Amino acid sequence: MYKSEAASWFRIYEMFEFGAFHMYGIIGSALIIGVLGVQYIKRNNIKAMGGQEMQLKPKDKSIARYLIGGIIFGLGWALAGACPGPMYVLAGAGYISILVVIAAALFGTFVYGLLRNKLPH
Repeated sequence: MYKSEAASWFRIYEMFEFGAFHMYGIIGSALIIGVLGVQYIKRNNIKAMGGQEMQLKPKDKSIARYLIGGIIFGLGWALAGACPGPMYVLAGAGYISILVVIAAALFGTFVYGLLRNKLPH
């Protein structure tokens, strides 16, 4: 992720301004590979490493959950300049200030865990 500049704040900013195809190419190729991989697993009935059935069940459909969750995720991504994967890449590359962002993300996950039963799903 570091070498492809997917963890670069400039590339992320450029993506949100629709200024370059770079990040859309990375995300799009990951999406295509993921869809093809899941379809391969489903069609060939691939088993998990322990020999168990994989449980790929469809999620509940709800416009509100995806809209609100997507907005919160996107705002966090835009404010931090990194989504969860690149945050750890940046920490590994020696950018110490990203530890504040990682701590805030972990705190947000903890708060969600506390409020999960009270939130509409």
